[in-house]
Amino acid sequence: MSTAPPTTADARADVDRTPLGPVAVVALSGLAVTLVAAALAGVFAPLVLEDPGPIVRWSLPLVRVVSDLSSAATLGLLVLAAFLVPERRTTERRIQASRLAAVTGVIWFVSAALGVLFTFASLAGLRLGDPELGRQFLTFVWSLETTRVLSISTAVAFVVTLGAMLARTRAAFAWLAAITLAGIAIVALTGHAAGSASHEDAVNSLGVHLIGVSAWAGGLIAIALMAPRIRQDLSATVGRYSVLAGWAYAAVAVTGLQQAWIRLGSFANLDTAYGAMLVAKAVILVALGVIGWQQRRKVIASIGKGGNGFARLVLLELGLMGAAFGLGAVLGRTPPPEPEGELEGSTVLEITGFPDPGPMAAADWLTAWRPNWLMLSIAVVAIGLYAAGVIRLGRRGDSWPVHRTVLWTLGWLAFIWATSGAPDIWGRVLFSVHMVMHMIVAMVVPLLLVPAAPITLALRALTARPDRTWGPRELILQVVQSRAMKVLANPVVAAVLFFGSLAAFYWSPLFELSLSTHTGHLLMIAHFFLTGYMFTWVLIGIDPGPVKWSPPMLLLILFATISFHAFFGVALTGAQFVLAPGFFEQINLPWGPQLLDDQEKAGEIAWGFGEAPTLILAILVALQWFKRDRQETVRLDRQADRDDDAALRAYNDRLKRLGDEGREKEA
Repeated sequence: MSTAPPTTADARADVDRTPLGPVAVVALSGLAVTLVAAALAGVFAPLVLEDPGPIVRWSLPLVRVVSDLSSAATLGLLVLAAFLVPERRTTERRIQASRLAAVTGVIWFVSAALGVLFTFASLAGLRLGDPELGRQFLTFVWSLETTRVLSISTAVAFVVTLGAMLARTRAAFAWLAAITLAGIAIVALTGHAAGSASHEDAVNSLGVHLIGVSAWAGGLIAIALMAPRIRQDLSATVGRYSVLAGWAYAAVAVTGLQQAWIRLGSFANLDTAYGAMLVAKAVILVALGVIGWQQRRKVIASIGKGGNGFARLVLLELGLMGAAFGLGAVLGRTPPPEPEGELEGSTVLEITGFPDPGPMAAADWLTAWRPNWLMLSIAVVAIGLYAAGVIRLGRRGDSWPVHRTVLWTLGWLAFIWATSGAPDIWGRVLFSVHMVMHMIVAMVVPLLLVPAAPITLALRALTARPDRTWGPRELILQVVQSRAMKVLANPVVAAVLFFGSLAAFYWSPLFELSLSTHTGHLLMIAHFFLTGYMFTWVLIGIDPGPVKWSPPMLLLILFATISFHAFFGVALTGAQFVLAPGFFEQINLPWGPQLLDDQEKAGEIAWGFGEAPTLILAILVALQWFKRDRQETVRLDRQADRDDDAALRAYNDRLKRLGDEGREKEA
């Protein structure tokens, strides 16, 4: 196999051999629907005040649909190269996919950059020819949240495009696909929020919606572009894509319904332009679902047997998907109807996105409920996948300990309570309750999940791929056996990340950012959960991974880190200044405790809450120590039975020789 880097002529020839029919269908469908829907919705109409001009008004939705389609195609090509196409003796097809991903990445980058410029011009009310536009753009583009988010997405497009030009390995494509997902999902922060109280749900569902749509459509675009190059493995590739498309379809359908309800507020708003476009998207979604369910299995089976059923199906689906992308681009430029019963504004609502919960009663710890649909969905999917794995093992006659399933379920139920119950509701405004949420997510939940051995279950339940591609099982093995995991699973590193990050988080602006911004809150929960899980895993985990340290060293690290945790609690209790003052002083709860008193209570919780989980961890490490010694004793006994105590006899002979040598020297 040739390892020479591709030349410009190679790339051009590769692109020249790419079927342009599917690209033309999805692009023309998207642009045509965008133009029609935007005209009917009045998106192209001049603004009464500070109109940016016809070029900006007409270009914004068109640029958006091009950006969305090209980002989806880039994601699809990267996913196809990393996970879908069976490997052969060469990596030629993977390199071809990277070349196409670089082309679509360039389109994504250029259209996203134009989107930043046109969006700023629209917000500033400046025409493209206005000499003031350039100066204000350079000065304020990072100050406005919308253009800042779009700029980050544009930067991601540039990084992914550059990476696609250089990438040659599956790991590189997998990382680039993950980065692409982040660049797509972050655009959700620029979407409409039907009302302040629904902002977080709207952003979460839109982010998942964008990821699902991009993976679904992008995968199909990638298969259409690469079909001539993967003829031998087209059926297997489409079959694997169908699994991905099924998950994506479910995510798009659920989040689409949630988005529609948040944006519309009531069925009465279906007769608006916004409602009509939502109905049209729903019809397209149902049509795509029917097509996929009724025809895909038959078409997959017929691939390679002649006929053009697959090509017709792809063109039809891409046409519908392009139309859906066009409607989505116009919806982003169309103000949604005002929802009925919107909550009156307050300082707490404006800063946190949620109404003031009022004083907390004792019963609220168990009865209060405000679903965080993203966290709830993650927990439900995790429980469902675990149950599916257990059922699969049972069907083939393998057993799985019941207590592990119980622990896994209890762990995610605790996570749901911490993120959708009282700890999250009052944790948004009270430091002490926030600390309860922190302790549950970082210490209690991992203590339940880690002994459930989810990685072991997944490796036993998932089917291995024989063609050197990365399926779910192979991806898990790549992660747990990676060099990064060896570093992160080092007990010292895990301890520093777990407890050492406490000071970095609470005594820095990160704490205030997590209280006042949606992104900060999500990253905080992810950090607490992942670092807590990793620390618990290196201590008591039974899943495969890097080599475990000896139990005495693990106990030493555990007691050292819990000492630091206690020191953190004491320092927080005795602090004479308010942490995150810009947040707590601004919300100024009329019913709340004194800020320093509540902060002192948070320190006491951090100090005292860790004792029980730490004791349990110490007991479990000690039990594993005892179990390991017992297993070693049993092993040595069996060895002695097999070789008639050869090791003991050799040891005694050595002692006898040493004794004889000593007596000879004395003589």
